[in-house]
Amino acid sequence: MSQSDRNGLTYSDAGVDIDAGNLLVEKIKPAVRSTRRPGADGEIGGFGGLFDLKAAGFSDPVLVAANDGVGTKLKIAIDADKHDTVGIDLVAMCVNDLVVQGAEPLFFLDYFATGKLDPDQGAAIVGGIAEGCRQAGCALIGGETAEMPGMYAGGDYDLAGFAVGAAERGKLLPAGDIAEGDVILGLASSGVHSNGYSLVRKIVALSGLAWDAPAPFTEGKTLAEALMTPTKIYVKPLLKAIRETGAIKALAHITGGGFPENIPRVLPKHLAAEIDLDAVKAPSVFSWLSKTGGVAATEMLRTFNCGVGMIAVVSANDVERVSAVLAAEGETVLTLGRMVARTERASGTSYKGTLAL
Repeated sequence: MSQSDRNGLTYSDAGVDIDAGNLLVEKIKPAVRSTRRPGADGEIGGFGGLFDLKAAGFSDPVLVAANDGVGTKLKIAIDADKHDTVGIDLVAMCVNDLVVQGAEPLFFLDYFATGKLDPDQGAAIVGGIAEGCRQAGCALIGGETAEMPGMYAGGDYDLAGFAVGAAERGKLLPAGDIAEGDVILGLASSGVHSNGYSLVRKIVALSGLAWDAPAPFTEGKTLAEALMTPTKIYVKPLLKAIRETGAIKALAHITGGGFPENIPRVLPKHLAAEIDLDAVKAPSVFSWLSKTGGVAATEMLRTFNCGVGMIAVVSANDVERVSAVLAAEGETVLTLGRMVARTERASGTSYKGTLAL
């Protein structure tokens, strides 16, 4: 008799449950099917996901890829045992990065790693990912579930997402015609989105509030529910505005680093964004975070979106036309600033006015 026969160990004894993995796959199949779109109609379970670009209507496409995670917002989901919306955040962080380049998100893959696989928890997470994919119009064509005992403590898990989109050649953003005097439009965020949560969690610890306490800044929600409001997915309204007006010159997704880190990424070196902080209507969650943590306005602006999750650059003549299309799609649009000449020593973002916190 061999040593392995005497020990009688199984993979399950080592902490990996193959049956739980198979059960999860069966549980998520309906959610995955709900994300089908032209170009993607296969079942999950193969070794790779397939996508047909021609069936999606593209003739000479350039592919654009993005990947991201949810960050320490996941710790709130774990502590509050609420897992059904972080998947929306995962998709949002990827697909919003695609649409800013003028690309239509086509398909998405996820990576879910945990210490011990709970099929119901996993199904809730993937249900959120599927909801995000439906909002973005992209297909969930595959993913990976990794059960790794010893790597993750307790009920901890991590998520990563990978999205691929396409644009017809010559239609990518930013366009090369951004000019001094162009207007910066801001699109309202749904809240904190998925950035700065290490600071958010530190402020919550300072406040002494439990996750199930009533949120001091939102009626009818617990603190965890309010802070877990999913990241807004701007894909469909922006694609409509891009295609109907042809007037959007650049887009920037306002994620970690806020205005000063994200807006200059899409600007030519000779231009800077002048932001009118008086125009920003910061939701009450940001006021609470600032006051409770004693966080200065400058630090708020370089950590959080402060109420503006996306910006668009358009010529002054196109402001009304673009704003009308976005508003008709349910977006709250504000005139945030304008393009100015950038001096040698200036940063890519300057401010006037005061952020109301």
